[in-house]
Amino acid sequence: MSVLITCDELAAALAGPQPPIVLDARYNLMGPDGRQEFLDGHIPGARWVDVDHELAAPAGEGGRHPLPDPEVFLTAMRRVGLTTDRPVVCTDGGSALGAARLWWMLTDAGLTEVRVLDGGFTAWREAGLEVASGADQGWEPSVIKLTPGQRSRVDADQLAGRVLVDVRTPERFAGESEPIDPVAGHIPGALNLPAAGSFAEGRFRPATELAEHFADLPENPVVYCGSGITAAQTLLAMEAAGRTDGTLYAGSWSDWITDPTRPVATGRS
Repeated sequence: MSVLITCDELAAALAGPQPPIVLDARYNLMGPDGRQEFLDGHIPGARWVDVDHELAAPAGEGGRHPLPDPEVFLTAMRRVGLTTDRPVVCTDGGSALGAARLWWMLTDAGLTEVRVLDGGFTAWREAGLEVASGADQGWEPSVIKLTPGQRSRVDADQLAGRVLVDVRTPERFAGESEPIDPVAGHIPGALNLPAAGSFAEGRFRPATELAEHFADLPENPVVYCGSGITAAQTLLAMEAAGRTDGTLYAGSWSDWITDPTRPVATGRS
């Protein structure tokens, strides 16, 4: 079963005997959170998850979006009524950024039936499927237990000798442009494989094309971006291509540069 699900597949599943729980992690990197967008329109029955406050800790030494305290995440998942007896579909506005972060965290916590809606709510609306609006409601909080730590992850002190893959744009990787972080450049020795290469026309590329995209990537890469969000999106694309050997550097570049003694490289090679 693919880690991605299409709108038609999700619509059929929602009409079935064991409908999935749909979690909407609408997210805007450079703007306000996606709560208002969710209120304006979402998949019927979807439950809102706040990326900045429930899927990340406050910015600081761990970067701009460090992983949250496990209890914060557990409380959020209980709030949305998550259970272990129903599959989960993660979605967002269409970027797969918030959805991939949520997918990574849920699978890291031990859940196995977790998929991401390809194209997100944008694809759902374009398909002419039913849309709801207003506050999410209609379920009871749960008492689910989660066990984070099931997936491979590293911190800055564990990068030596690893294959590092930076999925930011070539301009940010090279240090030619840095619109977000106070230091430009990349971790010395990292390869650049921009995340945009996994997409075509607002959807993930087909699995065969994704496999070609990642074909030259060495085994067991550590994937990073600016703050760990887009890196999770790339790990999702890798799994859609059949590769499960990627490791997340959750703090990513914004964590690396919190220590001024760490080296910084520039240039495109």
